[in-house]
Amino acid sequence: MTRIILYGCNGRMGRMITDILKDDREAGIVAGIDKFGEPSGNFPVFQSLAECDVPADVLIDFSSPAALSDILENAKERKLALVLCSTGYSDEETQRINKATEEFAVLRSANMSLGVNLLLKLVNEAAKVLLTQGYDPEIVELHHNKKLDAPSGTALAFADAINDAVDYQYANRYERHSAKEKRPVPEIGISSVRGGTIPGEHEILFCGPDEVIEFRHVAYSRALFGKGAVTAAKFLAGKEPGMYSMADVI
Repeated sequence: MTRIILYGCNGRMGRMITDILKDDREAGIVAGIDKFGEPSGNFPVFQSLAECDVPADVLIDFSSPAALSDILENAKERKLALVLCSTGYSDEETQRINKATEEFAVLRSANMSLGVNLLLKLVNEAAKVLLTQGYDPEIVELHHNKKLDAPSGTALAFADAINDAVDYQYANRYERHSAKEKRPVPEIGISSVRGGTIPGEHEILFCGPDEVIEFRHVAYSRALFGKGAVTAAKFLAGKEPGMYSMADVI
């Protein structure tokens, strides 16, 4: 059985993962981490990983980048594999994560959905053909009004999948109001919408002469991401040090 420590156990995703694992015979939560230290399930809750003394195999983090120092400083000693589901890491934080993969297994993905990770591959293949024919790539992402980072990590992952197809010749463009000019050719437009309770929606457009090719993914529930994180945790338990992604899982 995969023993899981859940960082951010009292948040929306934390409670959802707790519910998902309630009847799972292959994995279970043995401890939770939450800054308020309040019980949220049938397991002990600590205010930091440093305080947690419960043996485990994998840590799932659905909190925020602010938790990264606590996680990285204690994961090696605890021999924990990490499933990092938070987005919005800075360049410096990303470098720290990459360095940590020399010591233990880390799975990091901008999106834990099977469908999104399959779509990333399809978008990359489409870009190899369409960008050489002068099609303009645009990304529109929609999320709930509580989301802190913009654009979403998933939108940036789609931009990276597009740019990878052309050896990173394109630049990301996040706004157009500051300059009155026609659209430069080597750019990927990214637009963000925040409102209501939208779990997540991404549209990738390749706009060409007389036609538009559109890829679209819609998440109807956050449970989608919770199930992906649990699947990732089961996969990562016992793995050698290194960086893994949902592409490895699927």
